[in-house]
Amino acid sequence: MLDAVAAEWWKLRSLRSTYVIVSVTAGFAVFVVLLAVQQAHVWDGLDAAQRARFLLRPLQELGGWVAQLCLGVLGVLAAASEYRTGMVRTSLVAMPSRSRFLAAKAVVVALTGLAVGEAVSIGCLLGTRLAVGGRPFPDQRASIAHDLPGFAASGVAVAVFALLGLALGVLLRSAAGAIVAVVLLWHVVPLLVYHLPGPWNERLGSVMLSGLPTEIAGLSARQSIYGDLLSPPAAAAVLLAYAFVPLAFAGLVLARRDA
Repeated sequence: MLDAVAAEWWKLRSLRSTYVIVSVTAGFAVFVVLLAVQQAHVWDGLDAAQRARFLLRPLQELGGWVAQLCLGVLGVLAAASEYRTGMVRTSLVAMPSRSRFLAAKAVVVALTGLAVGEAVSIGCLLGTRLAVGGRPFPDQRASIAHDLPGFAASGVAVAVFALLGLALGVLLRSAAGAIVAVVLLWHVVPLLVYHLPGPWNERLGSVMLSGLPTEIAGLSARQSIYGDLLSPPAAAAVLLAYAFVPLAFAGLVLARRDA
């Protein structure tokens, strides 16, 4: 299994798209911090009433949110690129066990997504806090330790999106189709759910993948399109289901059809 993981890590590093996606994700995190610097200058020019309504947290969360899409695309390409080039046949000759092949690929994709997701999510939190300095934004008065669990959970959600992209890449065997599916699950479906009549908008919004980190941290979702009806343990269970159920289905399909 260690050799299989090492081989999949080498494959992922050999893809030029991997470096492009990680660079875009890191670049957007830097952009978020620069926006926070600009927000700090705007804050200095506001009166007391305007400052009471000037929030920073939606900006802080953008880094992890965009990383979900980027690493979801990375997961898709980790699988679909092998089907596009025909390399999957060579891989399965070298490793006849298809379940081990998929498991090794999932380990590499998940660890990459987790490392990038945590770096971007926590980096955006710390970078924006540093950028605003001691300015008392109304949603930044809690300590970093208080806000850290929510951003750490956002980093885990990035890894889940990467695994979801991998499963879709295996199931559809098409980079374009799987990327469209990732985009739909990332933002289009939550938007449609948000416009449903109540109480279904909040019920279904509570199980949307991008909104689960907020629920895991026990925070309110009033400033987002998602619901917040789940308890932290229930939200964590749904997050794990997003990671493993599509992957298990992809493994079943992979084992039963021709490469």
